[in-house]
Amino acid sequence: MAAGESSYLGGFYFRFLPQRTFSSLSTREITSRLRQWSMLGRIQAQAFSFDQTFQPYQKDDFVMAFFKDPNVIPNLQLLSDSSGQWTTLGTEVKKIEAINVPCTQLSMSFFQRLYSENIVRESGHIVKCLDSFCDPFLISDELRKVLLMEDSEKYEVFSLLEREEFLFRLFKHLCLGGSLCQYEDMIKPYLETAKLIYKDLVSVRKHPRTKEIQITSSVFKVKAYDSAGLCYPSAKEHEQTFSYFVVDPIKRHVNVLYHCYGVGEMA
Repeated sequence: MAAGESSYLGGFYFRFLPQRTFSSLSTREITSRLRQWSMLGRIQAQAFSFDQTFQPYQKDDFVMAFFKDPNVIPNLQLLSDSSGQWTTLGTEVKKIEAINVPCTQLSMSFFQRLYSENIVRESGHIVKCLDSFCDPFLISDELRKVLLMEDSEKYEVFSLLEREEFLFRLFKHLCLGGSLCQYEDMIKPYLETAKLIYKDLVSVRKHPRTKEIQITSSVFKVKAYDSAGLCYPSAKEHEQTFSYFVVDPIKRHVNVLYHCYGVGEMA
């Protein structure tokens, strides 16, 4: 082992940063939207700092060290499958999965094609369609068709690679919501909320020479397993249950965005 190398997993140590709050999830307007989308009380972001240089190829060691860290275990929040209350990971993680999520978008013009393809009217109204089901989601407008129906003629408006983008994923998660989600008639609340959360989680910097804005964060979609199987973000798999780790290698911060599909807080 090289001198100065920690014998601990991957050499990463973490600290919980309770003072780092995420206004994109807590302003009054956003809270009322999340309530309407059945996500309120089931979505949250937390920040942790770490002490080593991070390279994206180290993601598996990094995430495993995170779940084993004594400062993470009592602080990382998740929803209990049995009680539906917020709790911490009361089990030993044996295996992790960390999938690279591309994060290159610097502007909301990415979604401009929703207007040009008649998914959204110029007024911002989402174009309605006949109801159909894409289990478990009700499809009652052209937007949900684009998001969910692979055989719809509009599905190709976004390429497979674009659908992997963190910004697209955030937007889609907000559109689909929780199990009692009330859909919006207008596109603006979805776009605005996705933009705010994205800006809150992702770090950018000006390139010293070219002065171009660059994204410095790496994003991973994370799952963890204990001896019984999947244990995080939940023991139950669902398209709308997720945890994204957004790693800023310059500040040495990791922002964890978590959501567990279910019935959100009501009014």
